[in-house]
Amino acid sequence: MLNFRLIDSGWDKVVDEAVNANHASILIVCPFIKVRAAGRLLRYGRPKLFQLITRFNLNDFAAGVSDPSALRLLIKNGAQVRGVRNLHAKLYLIGEGCAILSSANLTEAALLTNHELGFIAKTPEVVDACRRYFQSLWHRAGQNLHLTRLAGWERRLATHSAGGMRRETVASLGDEGTSVGLPPTSIVLPPWVGRVGQSFVKFFGEAHKRENRFTQVLTEVNGSGSHWACAYPKGKRPRGVQDGAVMYMGRLVKDPNDILIYGRAVAIRHMPGRDDATADDIRRREWKAKWPHYVRVYDAEFIAGSLNNGVSLNELMDVLSADSYASTQRNASMGAGNTDPRKALMQQPAVQLSPQGAAWLDERLESAFAKCGRLTPSMLERLDWSPTPFQEGDDD
Repeated sequence: MLNFRLIDSGWDKVVDEAVNANHASILIVCPFIKVRAAGRLLRYGRPKLFQLITRFNLNDFAAGVSDPSALRLLIKNGAQVRGVRNLHAKLYLIGEGCAILSSANLTEAALLTNHELGFIAKTPEVVDACRRYFQSLWHRAGQNLHLTRLAGWERRLATHSAGGMRRETVASLGDEGTSVGLPPTSIVLPPWVGRVGQSFVKFFGEAHKRENRFTQVLTEVNGSGSHWACAYPKGKRPRGVQDGAVMYMGRLVKDPNDILIYGRAVAIRHMPGRDDATADDIRRREWKAKWPHYVRVYDAEFIAGSLNNGVSLNELMDVLSADSYASTQRNASMGAGNTDPRKALMQQPAVQLSPQGAAWLDERLESAFAKCGRLTPSMLERLDWSPTPFQEGDDD
Protein backbone atom coordinates (compact mmCIF):
# COMPACT_ATOMS: atom_id res chain seq x y z
CA MET A 1 0.00 0.00 0.00
CA LEU A 2 1.27 3.46 -0.90
CA ASN A 3 1.96 5.48 2.26
CA PHE A 4 2.18 8.93 0.75
CA ARG A 5 0.68 12.29 1.77
CA LEU A 6 0.80 15.60 -0.11
CA ILE A 7 1.33 18.62 2.17
CA ASP A 8 0.84 22.34 1.56
CA SER A 9 0.84 23.72 5.13
CA GLY A 10 1.84 22.92 8.68
CA TRP A 11 5.41 22.00 7.83
CA ASP A 12 6.54 22.74 11.39
CA LYS A 13 4.25 20.01 12.72
CA VAL A 14 5.28 17.58 9.97
CA VAL A 15 8.96 17.93 10.83
CA ASP A 16 8.39 17.90 14.60
CA GLU A 17 6.23 14.77 14.47
CA ALA A 18 8.70 12.92 12.27
CA VAL A 19 11.65 13.75 14.53
CA ASN A 20 9.66 12.84 17.64
CA ALA A 21 8.71 9.46 16.14
CA ASN A 22 12.29 8.43 15.29
CA HIS A 23 15.33 10.68 15.44
CA ALA A 24 18.03 7.99 15.57
CA SER A 25 18.97 8.89 12.00
CA ILE A 26 18.55 12.29 10.35
CA LEU A 27 19.81 12.92 6.81
CA ILE A 28 19.05 16.31 5.25
CA VAL A 29 19.62 18.11 1.97
CA CYS A 30 18.76 21.79 2.40
CA PRO A 31 20.31 24.97 0.94
CA PHE A 32 19.32 27.45 3.67
CA ILE A 33 19.22 26.81 7.42
CA LYS A 34 18.41 29.18 10.27
CA VAL A 35 19.41 28.48 13.84
CA ARG A 36 15.90 28.39 15.39
CA ALA A 37 14.64 25.90 12.82
CA ALA A 38 17.79 23.81 13.21
CA GLY A 39 17.04 23.54 16.93
CA ARG A 40 13.84 21.65 16.08
CA LEU A 41 15.95 18.68 15.01
CA LEU A 42 17.42 18.42 18.52
CA ARG A 43 14.25 18.74 20.60
CA TYR A 44 13.96 15.01 21.25
CA GLY A 45 17.62 14.14 21.62
CA ARG A 46 20.86 13.84 19.67
CA PRO A 47 20.67 11.60 16.58
CA LYS A 48 23.09 8.69 16.30
CA LEU A 49 23.55 9.35 12.58
CA PHE A 50 23.25 13.01 11.62
CA GLN A 51 24.31 14.21 8.16
CA LEU A 52 23.54 17.48 6.41
CA ILE A 53 24.22 18.67 2.86
CA THR A 54 23.79 22.42 2.48
CA ARG A 55 25.34 25.47 0.76
CA PHE A 56 28.67 26.97 1.81
CA ASN A 57 28.18 30.19 -0.17
CA LEU A 58 29.35 32.93 2.19
CA ASN A 59 27.19 35.46 0.33
CA ASP A 60 24.12 33.56 1.62
CA PHE A 61 25.34 34.01 5.19
CA ALA A 62 26.10 37.69 4.57
CA ALA A 63 22.59 38.19 3.17
CA GLY A 64 21.07 36.55 6.25
CA VAL A 65 19.23 33.81 4.38
CA SER A 66 21.27 31.15 6.18
CA ASP A 67 23.03 31.11 9.57
CA PRO A 68 26.59 29.93 10.23
CA SER A 69 25.45 29.61 13.85
CA ALA A 70 22.97 26.95 12.73
CA LEU A 71 25.82 24.89 11.30
CA ARG A 72 27.81 25.38 14.51
CA LEU A 73 24.85 24.19 16.60
CA LEU A 74 24.38 21.06 14.51
CA ILE A 75 28.08 20.18 14.36
CA LYS A 76 28.37 20.51 18.14
CA ASN A 77 25.51 18.03 18.40
CA GLY A 78 27.20 15.41 16.26
CA ALA A 79 26.19 16.42 12.74
CA GLN A 80 28.47 15.88 9.78
CA VAL A 81 28.02 18.82 7.41
CA ARG A 82 29.08 19.08 3.77
CA GLY A 83 28.55 21.82 1.21
CA VAL A 84 27.49 21.69 -2.44
CA ARG A 85 27.44 24.58 -4.89
CA ASN A 86 24.15 25.55 -6.60
CA LEU A 87 22.15 23.34 -4.24
CA HIS A 88 18.39 23.78 -4.49
CA ALA A 89 16.90 20.42 -3.41
CA LYS A 90 15.22 20.00 -0.02
CA LEU A 91 15.04 16.46 1.34
CA TYR A 92 14.58 15.22 4.91
CA LEU A 93 15.14 11.54 5.76
CA ILE A 94 14.01 10.98 9.34
CA GLY A 95 14.61 7.58 10.94
CA GLU A 96 14.74 4.49 8.77
CA GLY A 97 11.37 4.81 7.09
CA CYS A 98 10.32 8.44 6.55
CA ALA A 99 11.15 10.72 3.62
CA ILE A 100 10.01 14.33 3.32
CA LEU A 101 10.49 16.10 -0.01
CA SER A 102 9.52 19.75 0.11
CA SER A 103 10.06 23.22 -1.29
CA ALA A 104 10.64 24.32 2.33
CA ASN A 105 14.09 25.23 3.60
CA LEU A 106 14.93 24.65 7.25
CA THR A 107 13.85 28.12 8.34
CA GLU A 108 11.02 29.27 10.57
CA ALA A 109 9.55 31.30 7.70
CA ALA A 110 9.40 28.25 5.44
CA LEU A 111 7.99 25.98 8.16
CA LEU A 112 5.41 28.44 9.52
CA THR A 113 4.38 31.15 7.03
CA ASN A 114 5.57 30.55 3.46
CA HIS A 115 3.51 28.78 0.80
CA GLU A 116 5.41 25.49 0.44
CA LEU A 117 4.45 22.23 -1.26
CA GLY A 118 5.79 18.70 -0.95
CA PHE A 119 5.07 15.26 0.45
CA ILE A 120 5.86 12.87 3.26
CA ALA A 121 6.26 9.22 2.29
CA LYS A 122 6.82 6.02 4.25
CA THR A 123 6.62 3.60 1.34
CA PRO A 124 9.89 1.62 1.41
CA GLU A 125 10.58 2.01 -2.32
CA VAL A 126 10.15 5.79 -2.14
CA VAL A 127 12.23 6.16 1.01
CA ASP A 128 14.95 3.97 -0.50
CA ALA A 129 15.01 6.05 -3.70
CA CYS A 130 15.36 9.26 -1.69
CA ARG A 131 18.08 7.69 0.45
CA ARG A 132 20.04 6.75 -2.66
CA TYR A 133 19.82 10.32 -3.91
CA PHE A 134 21.15 11.56 -0.60
CA GLN A 135 24.00 9.06 -0.53
CA SER A 136 25.01 9.78 -4.12
CA LEU A 137 25.19 13.51 -3.36
CA TRP A 138 26.90 12.95 0.01
CA HIS A 139 29.72 10.91 -1.50
CA ARG A 140 30.49 13.71 -3.98
CA ALA A 141 30.09 16.60 -1.55
CA GLY A 142 33.68 16.95 -0.37
CA GLN A 143 34.94 16.93 3.20
CA ASN A 144 33.07 17.45 6.46
CA LEU A 145 32.97 21.01 7.78
CA HIS A 146 35.01 21.50 10.95
CA LEU A 147 34.47 24.21 13.54
CA THR A 148 37.87 25.79 12.88
CA ARG A 149 36.98 26.34 9.22
CA LEU A 150 33.56 27.66 10.20
CA ALA A 151 35.20 30.09 12.63
CA GLY A 152 37.31 31.43 9.77
CA TRP A 153 34.19 32.08 7.73
CA GLU A 154 32.60 33.88 10.66
CA ARG A 155 35.64 36.16 10.95
CA ARG A 156 35.43 36.99 7.24
CA LEU A 157 31.70 37.69 7.56
CA ALA A 158 32.27 39.93 10.58
CA THR A 159 34.90 41.91 8.67
CA HIS A 160 32.53 42.19 5.72
CA SER A 161 29.71 43.47 7.94
CA ALA A 162 32.02 45.92 9.67
CA GLY A 163 32.73 47.46 6.29
CA GLY A 164 29.21 48.85 6.19
CA MET A 165 28.00 46.79 3.22
CA ARG A 166 24.23 46.80 2.80
CA ARG A 167 22.59 43.38 2.97
CA GLU A 168 21.01 43.78 -0.42
CA THR A 169 24.35 44.56 -2.04
CA VAL A 170 25.70 41.62 -4.00
CA ALA A 171 28.69 40.37 -2.05
CA SER A 172 31.78 38.67 -3.37
CA LEU A 173 32.80 36.55 -0.42
CA GLY A 174 32.99 33.37 -2.47
CA ASP A 175 31.45 29.92 -2.42
CA GLU A 176 33.26 27.35 -0.26
CA GLY A 177 31.07 24.45 -1.42
CA THR A 178 32.07 21.56 -3.65
CA SER A 179 31.14 21.59 -7.33
CA VAL A 180 29.59 18.17 -8.04
CA GLY A 181 28.22 18.74 -11.54
CA LEU A 182 24.92 17.28 -12.66
CA PRO A 183 23.45 14.20 -10.94
CA PRO A 184 24.78 10.87 -12.29
CA THR A 185 22.53 8.49 -14.19
CA SER A 186 22.65 6.07 -11.25
CA ILE A 187 20.09 8.10 -9.30
CA VAL A 188 17.03 5.90 -8.72
CA LEU A 189 13.54 7.18 -9.47
CA PRO A 190 10.41 6.08 -7.60
CA PRO A 191 8.78 2.90 -8.96
CA TRP A 192 5.95 4.68 -10.73
CA VAL A 193 8.50 6.69 -12.74
CA GLY A 194 10.97 3.90 -13.44
CA ARG A 195 12.43 0.75 -12.00
CA VAL A 196 13.89 0.63 -8.50
CA GLY A 197 17.70 0.47 -8.63
CA GLN A 198 19.69 -2.63 -7.87
CA SER A 199 21.93 -3.44 -4.92
CA PHE A 200 24.13 -6.52 -4.56
CA VAL A 201 26.43 -8.00 -1.97
CA LYS A 202 29.45 -9.35 -3.86
CA PHE A 203 31.32 -12.05 -1.96
CA PHE A 204 35.11 -12.21 -1.85
CA GLY A 205 36.86 -15.37 -0.70
CA GLU A 206 35.55 -18.92 -0.46
CA ALA A 207 34.04 -20.94 2.38
CA HIS A 208 37.23 -23.00 2.76
CA LYS A 209 39.47 -19.91 2.51
CA ARG A 210 38.00 -17.48 5.01
CA GLU A 211 40.04 -14.44 6.02
CA ASN A 212 41.06 -13.39 9.52
CA ARG A 213 38.55 -10.72 10.56
CA PHE A 214 41.33 -8.47 11.87
CA THR A 215 42.96 -8.19 8.45
CA GLN A 216 43.20 -4.56 7.37
CA VAL A 217 40.66 -3.49 4.75
CA LEU A 218 43.43 -1.92 2.66
CA THR A 219 45.15 -5.32 2.51
CA GLU A 220 41.91 -6.97 1.42
CA VAL A 221 41.25 -4.33 -1.24
CA ASN A 222 44.77 -4.74 -2.59
CA GLY A 223 44.41 -8.51 -2.75
CA SER A 224 40.96 -8.56 -4.30
CA GLY A 225 41.24 -5.56 -6.62
CA SER A 226 37.77 -4.59 -5.43
CA HIS A 227 38.59 -0.88 -5.84
CA TRP A 228 38.08 -1.28 -9.61
CA ALA A 229 36.24 -4.59 -10.22
CA CYS A 230 34.21 -7.40 -8.72
CA ALA A 231 35.30 -10.79 -10.09
CA TYR A 232 32.85 -13.57 -11.03
CA PRO A 233 33.65 -17.27 -11.68
CA LYS A 234 34.42 -18.66 -15.11
CA GLY A 235 31.29 -19.42 -17.11
CA LYS A 236 29.04 -17.32 -14.84
CA ARG A 237 28.91 -13.90 -16.40
CA PRO A 238 27.16 -11.26 -14.23
CA ARG A 239 24.53 -10.38 -16.83
CA GLY A 240 21.95 -9.29 -14.27
CA VAL A 241 23.98 -6.36 -12.91
CA GLN A 242 22.95 -3.10 -14.58
CA ASP A 243 24.66 0.30 -14.83
CA GLY A 244 24.38 2.21 -11.58
CA ALA A 245 23.82 -0.82 -9.35
CA VAL A 246 25.38 -0.51 -5.90
CA MET A 247 27.91 -3.25 -5.17
CA TYR A 248 28.61 -3.92 -1.49
CA MET A 249 31.93 -5.70 -0.96
CA GLY A 250 31.67 -8.61 1.49
CA ARG A 251 34.58 -10.75 2.71
CA LEU A 252 34.07 -14.27 4.07
CA VAL A 253 35.72 -14.33 7.51
CA LYS A 254 36.21 -16.84 10.34
CA ASP A 255 36.15 -16.99 14.14
CA PRO A 256 33.19 -16.83 13.96
CA ASN A 257 32.12 -17.40 10.36
CA ASP A 258 30.42 -14.40 8.80
CA ILE A 259 30.47 -12.11 5.77
CA LEU A 260 31.60 -8.60 6.66
CA ILE A 261 30.75 -5.68 4.38
CA TYR A 262 33.80 -3.43 4.14
CA GLY A 263 32.91 -1.06 1.30
CA ARG A 264 30.70 -0.24 -1.67
CA ALA A 265 30.95 1.09 -5.21
CA VAL A 266 28.83 1.82 -8.29
CA ALA A 267 28.67 -0.81 -11.05
CA ILE A 268 29.21 -0.64 -14.80
CA ARG A 269 27.26 -3.26 -16.75
CA HIS A 270 29.37 -6.28 -17.75
CA MET A 271 30.54 -6.37 -21.37
CA PRO A 272 32.11 -9.64 -22.61
CA GLY A 273 35.66 -9.12 -23.82
CA ARG A 274 36.09 -5.73 -22.26
CA ASP A 275 35.35 -7.08 -18.80
CA ASP A 276 37.35 -10.30 -18.79
CA ALA A 277 40.66 -10.88 -17.03
CA THR A 278 43.72 -10.31 -19.18
CA ALA A 279 46.91 -12.32 -19.02
CA ASP A 280 48.44 -9.49 -16.98
CA ASP A 281 45.51 -9.59 -14.56
CA ILE A 282 46.00 -13.31 -14.02
CA ARG A 283 49.76 -12.96 -13.56
CA ARG A 284 49.08 -10.37 -10.87
CA ARG A 285 46.35 -12.44 -9.16
CA GLU A 286 46.49 -16.11 -10.13
CA TRP A 287 43.06 -16.85 -8.73
CA LYS A 288 41.51 -14.80 -11.57
CA ALA A 289 42.09 -17.74 -13.89
CA LYS A 290 39.04 -19.25 -12.15
CA TRP A 291 37.32 -15.90 -11.62
CA PRO A 292 37.88 -14.05 -14.91
CA HIS A 293 34.65 -12.08 -15.44
CA TYR A 294 34.29 -8.53 -14.12
CA VAL A 295 31.72 -6.05 -13.03
CA ARG A 296 33.84 -2.91 -13.14
CA VAL A 297 33.09 -0.31 -10.47
CA TYR A 298 33.77 3.34 -9.73
CA ASP A 299 33.39 5.75 -6.80
CA ALA A 300 34.51 2.96 -4.47
CA GLU A 301 34.77 3.76 -0.77
CA PHE A 302 36.10 1.51 1.97
CA ILE A 303 36.30 1.48 5.76
CA ALA A 304 39.65 2.71 7.08
CA GLY A 305 40.12 -0.10 9.58
CA SER A 306 40.02 -3.87 9.78
CA LEU A 307 37.42 -6.20 8.30
CA ASN A 308 36.11 -6.54 11.85
CA ASN A 309 34.90 -2.93 11.61
CA GLY A 310 32.62 -3.95 8.74
CA VAL A 311 28.89 -4.66 8.77
CA SER A 312 27.80 -8.20 9.58
CA LEU A 313 25.66 -9.93 6.97
CA ASN A 314 24.62 -12.43 9.65
CA GLU A 315 23.13 -9.55 11.61
CA LEU A 316 21.27 -8.28 8.55
CA MET A 317 19.71 -11.70 8.03
CA ASP A 318 18.83 -12.04 11.72
CA VAL A 319 17.05 -8.68 11.68
CA LEU A 320 15.31 -8.75 8.28
CA SER A 321 14.92 -12.49 7.65
CA ALA A 322 13.11 -13.02 4.32
CA ASP A 323 13.19 -9.26 3.65
CA SER A 324 17.00 -9.37 3.41
CA TYR A 325 17.19 -10.25 -0.30
CA ALA A 326 15.15 -9.64 -3.41
CA SER A 327 14.59 -13.37 -4.07
CA THR A 328 13.52 -14.34 -0.55
CA GLN A 329 11.30 -11.29 -0.22
CA ARG A 330 9.63 -12.11 -3.54
CA ASN A 331 9.14 -15.75 -2.54
CA ALA A 332 7.65 -14.76 0.80
CA SER A 333 5.12 -12.47 -0.90
CA MET A 334 4.18 -15.26 -3.33
CA GLY A 335 4.02 -17.94 -0.65
CA ALA A 336 6.31 -20.28 -2.60
CA GLY A 337 10.02 -21.00 -2.91
CA ASN A 338 12.93 -20.46 -0.54
CA THR A 339 12.50 -17.72 2.07
CA ASP A 340 15.58 -18.59 4.16
CA PRO A 341 18.16 -15.85 3.47
CA ARG A 342 21.08 -18.11 4.39
CA LYS A 343 20.08 -20.68 1.79
CA ALA A 344 19.93 -17.89 -0.78
CA LEU A 345 23.69 -17.40 -0.37
CA MET A 346 24.70 -20.98 -1.05
CA GLN A 347 27.08 -21.42 -4.01
CA GLN A 348 26.47 -17.85 -5.16
CA PRO A 349 29.14 -15.24 -6.06
CA ALA A 350 26.71 -12.43 -5.19
CA VAL A 351 23.17 -11.86 -3.94
CA GLN A 352 20.74 -9.09 -4.80
CA LEU A 353 19.46 -7.12 -1.82
CA SER A 354 15.89 -6.04 -1.20
CA PRO A 355 15.33 -2.26 -0.82
CA GLN A 356 15.07 -2.80 2.93
CA GLY A 357 18.29 -4.80 2.96
CA ALA A 358 20.14 -2.07 1.06
CA ALA A 359 18.81 0.67 3.36
CA TRP A 360 19.78 -1.37 6.45
CA LEU A 361 23.30 -1.93 5.11
CA ASP A 362 23.74 1.71 4.09
CA GLU A 363 22.83 3.05 7.50
CA ARG A 364 25.26 0.75 9.29
CA LEU A 365 28.00 1.26 6.74
CA GLU A 366 27.65 5.02 7.17
CA SER A 367 28.03 4.51 10.92
CA ALA A 368 31.20 2.50 10.29
CA PHE A 369 32.54 5.29 8.05
CA ALA A 370 31.73 7.85 10.75
CA LYS A 371 33.58 5.79 13.36
CA CYS A 372 36.61 4.62 11.34
CA GLY A 373 36.80 6.99 8.39
CA ARG A 374 37.35 6.03 4.75
CA LEU A 375 40.44 4.89 2.92
CA THR A 376 41.78 8.05 1.30
CA PRO A 377 42.06 8.51 -2.48
CA SER A 378 45.86 8.65 -2.12
CA MET A 379 45.86 5.22 -0.46
CA LEU A 380 43.80 3.75 -3.29
CA GLU A 381 45.85 5.47 -5.99
CA ARG A 382 48.91 3.54 -4.83
CA LEU A 383 47.19 0.24 -5.68
CA ASP A 384 47.16 -1.29 -9.17
CA TRP A 385 44.46 -0.16 -11.56
CA SER A 386 43.49 -2.14 -14.63
CA PRO A 387 43.24 -0.35 -17.97
CA THR A 388 39.79 -0.45 -19.54
CA PRO A 389 39.98 -1.71 -23.15
CA PHE A 390 36.63 -0.60 -24.57
CA GLN A 391 36.11 -3.16 -27.28
CA GLU A 392 33.72 -6.08 -27.69
CA GLY A 393 34.99 -9.62 -27.33
CA ASP A 394 33.73 -13.11 -27.92
CA ASP A 395 31.13 -14.44 -25.53
CA ASP A 396 31.33 -17.83 -23.85
